[in-house]
Amino acid sequence: MTKACPDPEDATVVLDGASLTPAAVVRVARDDATVAVSEAARADVRAARRRVEEVVETGEAVYGLNTGFGELVDTRIDDHRVDELQTNLVRSHAAGVGRELDREEVRALLCTRINALVKGYSGVREQVVDHLLALLNTGVTPVVPSRGSLGASGDLAPLSHAMLVLLGEGEADVETDDGRERRSGEDALAAAGCEPITLRAKEGLALINGTQLSVGLAALVVHDAEQLLRAADAAGALTTEVTMGSTVASDSAIQRVRPHAGQATSAWMVKRLCAGSEVVESHRNCDRVQDAYSVRCLPQVHGAVRDAVDHLREAVVVELNSATDNPLVFPPGEVDLRSSGTEHADVVSGGNFHGEPLALRLDYVTSALTELAAIAERRIDRMLNPNVQESHLPPFLTRESGVRSGYMIAGYTAASLVAECRSVGNPATDNAVVSGNQEDHVSLSATSAFATRRTLDHARKVTAIELLCGAQAAEFVDDDLAYGDGTGATYDTVRAVVPALDDDRPPAPDIRAVERVVSDGLLDEALAATLGDEWRDRAGLRRRV
Repeated sequence: MTKACPDPEDATVVLDGASLTPAAVVRVARDDATVAVSEAARADVRAARRRVEEVVETGEAVYGLNTGFGELVDTRIDDHRVDELQTNLVRSHAAGVGRELDREEVRALLCTRINALVKGYSGVREQVVDHLLALLNTGVTPVVPSRGSLGASGDLAPLSHAMLVLLGEGEADVETDDGRERRSGEDALAAAGCEPITLRAKEGLALINGTQLSVGLAALVVHDAEQLLRAADAAGALTTEVTMGSTVASDSAIQRVRPHAGQATSAWMVKRLCAGSEVVESHRNCDRVQDAYSVRCLPQVHGAVRDAVDHLREAVVVELNSATDNPLVFPPGEVDLRSSGTEHADVVSGGNFHGEPLALRLDYVTSALTELAAIAERRIDRMLNPNVQESHLPPFLTRESGVRSGYMIAGYTAASLVAECRSVGNPATDNAVVSGNQEDHVSLSATSAFATRRTLDHARKVTAIELLCGAQAAEFVDDDLAYGDGTGATYDTVRAVVPALDDDRPPAPDIRAVERVVSDGLLDEALAATLGDEWRDRAGLRRRV
């Protein structure tokens, strides 16, 4: 599990429907931060519920309150069966299959769903919100199969499985003194100090119609991808040094005449990481005219990945603080079209549940992270391969090559991970036609999010292999030469968990140990301590949105 960096803010994440950040989602999902709802947001929830009840009292047919769903939208439901309608909706839509969502994935889903509800356009009772808060704050995690969402009308199947627990149905994992224990929904709800809820008009649809699996996963992706980019820059800078490369290609003058923001940041990172390097200075006047693309074009490639992740971040921040169910409940006069036809409220059907704003950018980031892994794999090869120009390095970074294989097969592993990234990277944003052709275009945003998460995991492993090989290559560089401020800290951080490879041993534990250095934030901490506030700011470590 990837951990968040320590956050100096108060431990409680306050949800208000307007200010949730990816960093806060990570704190809830991974660090078990306490969650609360602001008083202003609670007032909005109560006001929206009053508007729903006013519409119900008119007896008019309004989608989501007293009609069927999807193809059954024109079916009018009798007043005395409205509660049954909402309950049946949650039950019938819990049709997920496949692996169960991880605990952090479910917690991200619950956190983002609460924030959407308290924006004040969904029309649920305050009691429903409090039940969801209780699940998060007592460590009750609904069992949610991962597959089944089309990303419109939102993430219906996964959300339905999560919300079954509010009815006292389904299953959930409960934190106990002896660990985690799986219980029935009713027993799990009791462990959270709650009783099963009877859903009222609009509430079933409000709970399951939205993009909260997609955006919850995307928020985790943003955090992890930004962390990975910092590690990739450190790995690439270390590789530049140990292969006797040049940092000239990262000079600010080059970036100014092609001013892509991500490129400038990655170039600055390389220069800062290598600042003070005697290794770089030792060969400034050597015979090599240019470095290979994988070293020389690091700012351009890493920078383009940065721009892609920033593009996703923009959408995630908007989506985290949006109302994404359907219909939406507006105060009188806030919209021109009164779908309810009453003087009491505007209950308007729309398409905010459609995950396309996330899906397209997730697909983009999947491709971008594949490129990040691909360029890292090429740099790994330059350290391992005896047939390239880095002649000061022994074949496969081991003495007595032949008798020993060193990190030869670690390079194979990197290549296999890149190949899998490429196979995963086909865009998921295709289409499926469902619900009797009423829902004839969907985003598949959750599918995109799973693909991005899988690719990110592979790219992190490739970066770990580059860090591992970079530290090992450093063993064959003149001991009298000092490394850069950041690359030296990077080497020390790797060596704190993996000793130099003096004789052959299984590389798998080494790879896992270095991957944890990245995912647990240890490399971030080491670089922040060494490089200071400017690095923290340029690296995005102190960004709150």
